[in-house]
Amino acid sequence: MANSPQAKKRARQNERRYEINKARRTRVRTFLRKVEEAIESGDKDAAQAALRAVQPELMRGVSRGIFHKNTVARKMSRLSARVKALG
Repeated sequence: MANSPQAKKRARQNERRYEINKARRTRVRTFLRKVEEAIESGDKDAAQAALRAVQPELMRGVSRGIFHKNTVARKMSRLSARVKALG
């Protein structure tokens, strides 16, 4: 357990940051799930709209340090290819 005031403060900050990052990850996963559902239903228009909605969320996750940029690039590439294949 943290003993020094600095360590106690750092523990509080870590808890807060953990909650914020968890909420952001959950939000992005929700957007990704909407794209997956649109792809599975075969609705290309809905899939394209969901893909356009998820892109800024993913990039925001990169800028906030939640995801690695290559991970997001890979996800976007694979989702784009799947949406394109619906046509």
